Amino acid sequence: MHCELVVPALFAAREVPHLPALELLLARGQPAREQALPLEPWIAQAFGLAEHVLPAGAITVLADGANGGGSPGDFCWLRADPVHLRIERDRLALIPSAGFSISRDEAEAFAAALNRHFDDELTIFPLRPDCWCLRSARDIALEASAPVELAGQEVNANLPRGPEAARWHALMNEVQMALHEHPVNLKREQRGEPAVNSVWFWGAGRLPAAARGLWNSVTADEPLATGLARLADLRHRALPATASDWLERAPEDGRHLVVLDSLRGALALGGSESHAERLAAMEARWFAPLLDALRHGRIGMVTVRAPDAGVSHETVRGDLRRFWRRARPLTAYT
Repeated sequence: MHCELVVPALFAAREVPHLPALELLLARGQPAREQALPLEPWIAQAFGLAEHVLPAGAITVLADGANGGGSPGDFCWLRADPVHLRIERDRLALIPSAGFSISRDEAEAFAAALNRHFDDELTIFPLRPDCWCLRSARDIALEASAPVELAGQEVNANLPRGPEAARWHALMNEVQMALHEHPVNLKREQRGEPAVNSVWFWGAGRLPAAARGLWNSVTADEPLATGLARLADLRHRALPATASDWLERAPEDGRHLVVLDSLRGALALGGSESHAERLAAMEARWFAPLLDALRHGRIGMVTVRAPDAGVSHETVRGDLRRFWRRARPLTAYT
């Protein structure tokens, strides 16, 4: 059985803890270089879509439609994710929802207020507390990066682009006014939490006719991965707490994709300490059990892929005997 781990932001921090299992997998395996891509376009490319055409809204609805969006149908969808815009001296910085927490009740209260404000002009579906979608009967010509990829960057330099960009910029301004002094935000600020003071439009388009993947199964919490797995008619399930839990239900053979997407959010607010803590947890819960499973023949191959760094390492059981390949700190592998 081949386990392929996709771990964005694996090499994003310069200060990292000692990670014996991961460092050994990287040291003994075969390294490869590839095109560096953020997770979202990497997923699109991996499932046979053009990396620059990713209808994230429609794919998210397919993944999570039971939570309020229904079927994507023949509608154009886009993501309208909640974000925090932070004033920093002479600029406005974007903080994605991956960098802070939003409860289900808070998300529904925000969405209800916005839907009342816009009446029938647009409707926001908070499919997940940190992942909202918007439906349109007509196509929307809009291009923008996922907010998690713009964490900490200047908002005005990264605004959505396209023939209809001015309209959506105006809608973003209206959203900001509607959320200003919202009772939920006042409570959040009293608790010292970032206000949800805007949304970020991206991922416009209709659901693709088809997708194809190289795997027998996909395990992820990332809705683009699970949505495209569903479109490709692949087995898919939510990410369990540990690799040991995953292995209990995993088949004995085949190729299986696991997306570990918790590190990007740790850096969204500039928290290298939080990134290190999540790496240490990932080492204990995923890398160490998978290394043990490789040693004992439960797994035949482990691939660790960091798409944003353009780096992957493929390790088979026999590679572990290459004692002369000494493990080095994580920062040595980029």
